Amino acid sequence: MSDYQQLIERQRRFFAAGKTRNIEFRIEQLKNLCRVVIEKHRDIEASLYHDLRKCEFEAFATEVTAMVDEINCAVENLEAWTRPVDVDTSPLFGQAESKIYYEPYGSVLILNTWNYPFVLCFKPLVGALAAGNCCVVKPSEVAPTTSKVLADIINTAFDAEYCLAIEGGEDVATELLKERFDFILYTGNANVGRIVAQAAAGHLTPTALELGGKSPCIVDKSADVERSVPSICWGKFINAGQTCVAPDYIWVHKDVKERLVDALKNQIKTFYGEDIKKNPDFGRIINNRHFERLRDFLEDDRIVFGGETDDSQYFVSPTIIDGVTWDDKIMQEEVFGPVLPILTFENIEEVVNILAEREKPLALYLYTTDKEVEDLIINSVSYGGGCINATLMHMLNTNLPFGGVGNSGYGFYQGKWSIETFSHKKCILNRALSDEPSPLFPPYADHVKILKTLKNIP
Repeated sequence: MSDYQQLIERQRRFFAAGKTRNIEFRIEQLKNLCRVVIEKHRDIEASLYHDLRKCEFEAFATEVTAMVDEINCAVENLEAWTRPVDVDTSPLFGQAESKIYYEPYGSVLILNTWNYPFVLCFKPLVGALAAGNCCVVKPSEVAPTTSKVLADIINTAFDAEYCLAIEGGEDVATELLKERFDFILYTGNANVGRIVAQAAAGHLTPTALELGGKSPCIVDKSADVERSVPSICWGKFINAGQTCVAPDYIWVHKDVKERLVDALKNQIKTFYGEDIKKNPDFGRIINNRHFERLRDFLEDDRIVFGGETDDSQYFVSPTIIDGVTWDDKIMQEEVFGPVLPILTFENIEEVVNILAEREKPLALYLYTTDKEVEDLIINSVSYGGGCINATLMHMLNTNLPFGGVGNSGYGFYQGKWSIETFSHKKCILNRALSDEPSPLFPPYADHVKILKTLKNIP
């Protein structure tokens, strides 16, 4: 038996003992996790600066605070979230009641990503533990310093038979996927997502895949351009653009395009100054491979702002590329960096029709003051989630589910929605025994009229 098999077997025995089914135990464990996160928050911030040059505010606001909020939300609401749900029961079944019970799956594998390594691990982890599961977490080796701190937090907070972090590279993930878990959540790109789904299918293991895609930011002709631009720039350039739900490109109405481009240039300067490389609030690209990929996009004579790079520190400045078409290289893959291509449209129906032909994005952002345009986009375009006149904020609301659709993934988590994802919904019909004959039991000769009457069918 391999080391991983032994580990999972230990978790199975721990789960089978029933300790995780106790709500008080789950709450105690979540509180303990919160305590460790707070104790080690400076280690978290330092590791994020080391791997991504993420400034203290971004690290604390987008990672530490988000983790603590997720834990506190689960602790405060867990009993209500996991309470059995009463549902209606047809009189056809006699005296009976029906309930849905939330049952933990067992052992959950979480394969984590590197761009927001703490919050994108702890949000689903909190949900999986709150639902009563045991967990194995594999941090991303792409951000090695944060991987070490993340593993230290998890392995300090929990006993290994309950929840454990295992560091390592692709080989470790490959070996873990050979084992039989009861649920797998993966956050990353679609190519690896397919590998995870294929491996899970071998054991018929349910999965949730949180992937990415080209998330559009649509600026309608009715938009308040000057007031819209600060949130667009924030959503695009936070974490140096390395955000799965960042606006991947802007699609702007031709009538307001010139105003928008000018406003974007001014806003970037307002945020980061004239010498962006010296600004402590702007991060860096994670490694050389991603840096070179982004630099390939900058070999373009249509750059209207930015374009500065420095390979010694993986710096790519906020960059605007105008005159882009769907055939350009930058529109063939998710940008995942501070490079912002701009497309132009003439009518909103054109946008709807083209998006219907493309892969469904993880997010969509619409800037408009026209309610008809808002309704058209929401009701006619499929995407994971998004905002009207804002960016990223839907992911910060623990009352909303976060997840993709189609090529951007499936499944969701956050707040009570994590309980939905990491629990099996066990349905129970509890019927009182009776001497009265049931219209479901033979002989059927006299039951047809009764059954049709119950169903209002003449």
